[in-house]
Amino acid sequence: MLVAELDTAMSHLQMPIQAETPHVNEEALGKNAAKGRRSVREFFRKYFLEGQTLEESVKEQRENIPADAAFDEIVLIKYRKFIAFLVPFLVAQSIWWLTAWKMDFFSLYPTHWHMPVTMILGATVAGMTSEGGGAVAFPVMTFILHIDPTTARDFSLMIQSVAMTLSLFVIVFMQIQIEWRAIILATVGAIPGVIIGFTTIDPMFTGPQKKMMFVSCWCAFAISLWILNTQKKRTTYPKIPDFSLWKALVLIATGFAGGILDSMAGSGVDICTFSVVTLLFRLSEKTATPTTVVLMGLNSMIAFYWRAVMMGDIAQLAWDYLKVTVPVSVTFAPFGSFLGSHFHRLVLAAAIYVLEAAALVGFLFTKPSGSLLLAGALIIIGGFVFFSLLSKLGEWLMESIEAKERNMEMKGNRA
Repeated sequence: MLVAELDTAMSHLQMPIQAETPHVNEEALGKNAAKGRRSVREFFRKYFLEGQTLEESVKEQRENIPADAAFDEIVLIKYRKFIAFLVPFLVAQSIWWLTAWKMDFFSLYPTHWHMPVTMILGATVAGMTSEGGGAVAFPVMTFILHIDPTTARDFSLMIQSVAMTLSLFVIVFMQIQIEWRAIILATVGAIPGVIIGFTTIDPMFTGPQKKMMFVSCWCAFAISLWILNTQKKRTTYPKIPDFSLWKALVLIATGFAGGILDSMAGSGVDICTFSVVTLLFRLSEKTATPTTVVLMGLNSMIAFYWRAVMMGDIAQLAWDYLKVTVPVSVTFAPFGSFLGSHFHRLVLAAAIYVLEAAALVGFLFTKPSGSLLLAGALIIIGGFVFFSLLSKLGEWLMESIEAKERNMEMKGNRA
């Protein structure tokens, strides 16, 4: 009974969000709406229970369950979200516990307990936002635990290849709307980017320089998100509109740049792609966020393979951290995907603002040199200018698309 009641309540949350401004029941708001105030319940429903954006086929199935549907079909349609969470959770936990018992992973916890605690937040962030778990793991490991950035990067890629792959399963199984063209094309660019980064670019920088670039690039991403959220009445699309060759090339180039960031900090292709598809192509955040989760999961596996097999020099400390953090990450990453699919975009944005502010403070506590501070400031300022121009270009593209649609409509009316 409890599961059935919970499913009935949550099913109301899976209505598609067609516009940036949520639809509000004015009659239910009553006097508070007339006065421009919102009750605590209404506030909670708007920002934390906004609802999932699902594929059209899933919405049709939920609204029109066939009368002659088999038992397993009914269960799959009505309880898809619970199955999506439980399947990867049970499989991953079973494999880990059997392996941990055989290999005695438990002896590592007295000296490595801090990383499982860290990844409670890291895995949740990885599942629910456009940032990978490395956005939490990398600064904690480098700024607080004073671990070498290379080891921190490798661990970030390793744990993301496990946790975000499970988030990928949740997103695909629940058929949450994603933009596959962005995933495929960005990955095409990211693969050579991360390989070149591992072999050529990453060795060129020192540990403090890598920390500076991580903080600066992620702060620039927070700025891009802020620019995005200042455009309250902008038009967005569930898929990249008017897709063409030049847009495909932009996604490949974006993936290449993101792959280089992956090779240095353990994540980057996700935030680069998110910024481009939302600011330039006007893709809805409700589509862009799960898209980047899937993208980062795939690219983390590729990068992990290259480091572990082709280069073969991952530090033992990174492997030990992986052993103790898997049970936490495989629980909270899919859970984060589930939460993120319901939260309002402003809640997710606020979480990223807090994380990047904390990373910036952590970097300043390391007492960087004046040259690093200057370089970081220039990167942040450059990021602000770049993303502002990207947003303006996206606005111009949107207007041209709308003008094209109006012309086609006028020609159709004349015919």
